[in-house]
Amino acid sequence: MSSESLQGGNLSSPTSFLLLGFSSTYNAQVALCLGFLLIYLVTLLGNLLIMNLVWLDAHLHSPMYYFLGHLSFLDICYSSVTLPKILKDSFSSQKTISFVGCITQIYFFLSFGGSECVLLAAMAYDRYLAICRPLHYAVFMSKKICHCLVAVSWLSGSFSSLIQAFLTAHLHFCGSKVINHLFCEIPFLLNVSCSPNARFNKAVLYALAGTIAMGSFLLTLVSYVHILWAVLQKGAGGQKAFATCTSHLTVVFLFFGAGAIAYLLPHSSTSKEMGKVLALLYAIITPMLNPIIYSLRNNEVQGAIRKALHRVLSQRSTKDTGRAAEQPLPSPCMEHGC
Repeated sequence: MSSESLQGGNLSSPTSFLLLGFSSTYNAQVALCLGFLLIYLVTLLGNLLIMNLVWLDAHLHSPMYYFLGHLSFLDICYSSVTLPKILKDSFSSQKTISFVGCITQIYFFLSFGGSECVLLAAMAYDRYLAICRPLHYAVFMSKKICHCLVAVSWLSGSFSSLIQAFLTAHLHFCGSKVINHLFCEIPFLLNVSCSPNARFNKAVLYALAGTIAMGSFLLTLVSYVHILWAVLQKGAGGQKAFATCTSHLTVVFLFFGAGAIAYLLPHSSTSKEMGKVLALLYAIITPMLNPIIYSLRNNEVQGAIRKALHRVLSQRSTKDTGRAAEQPLPSPCMEHGC
């Protein structure tokens, strides 16, 4: 656009955007809706289960599971930003989202995602202290420090997303209002924006995302380098201690790996449909897999699940026994016809 048209006020903010999503055929919409609904239910139930176990089981009242409980809460919030809207759009002929709703979705999506990055780094630091500095673990990972690390994760994600959402809200759009994606994300809004500030917004986006995501990943990587070195020195005892890290390490590679592929790969090298699949991986699939990974690969979580099931079954059997005892015994006259 020429500088005259920019100064002439031809730029404006739209009232709504059109989200294209996936296929528009009815059969595909039904299949996608059922699949997304199943994913959302598994995400909610799995993460709620982890939160309840951490809250109720005394054996899980440790810093590692304190962080895990917050991670499960973040996963519920993270998936709830996008999945309900995607479910609603599955059967809607007009997959629209208001401009305010789009900016709000961007803010919460980046806020919860950034907070999860920092929280995963805090969990790696916890494992580093437990394995490499066990004598100082109680001092460096006290309740106060745990609360501070969780607060830092929430505040850092909220602050960075607030800046990005504010800058995105001041973009102008003079052409198409169509976003070829499942939900609102800043790179896709920048693609349809003709604002002169679009390049500045993109630079700020990658600077903030790089500071939080790459910074958290590097801290996690450094922690695990020290952990692996300590494990190699301790031998069999270190390998047993490292087994407590495998669940967290799997979650880290899933979350950071999918996000890195989606954001760092040039869009020309990936098709638009593949970009949507990658978005599903880091925005929807990962929050669903996190509780499953921690349940399958963590003996303490498995033990807490078994105890919770045993408690529920024993309570049910006690209720059944009580009901049977309350029923009156048949009288002799009824049995012998007297």
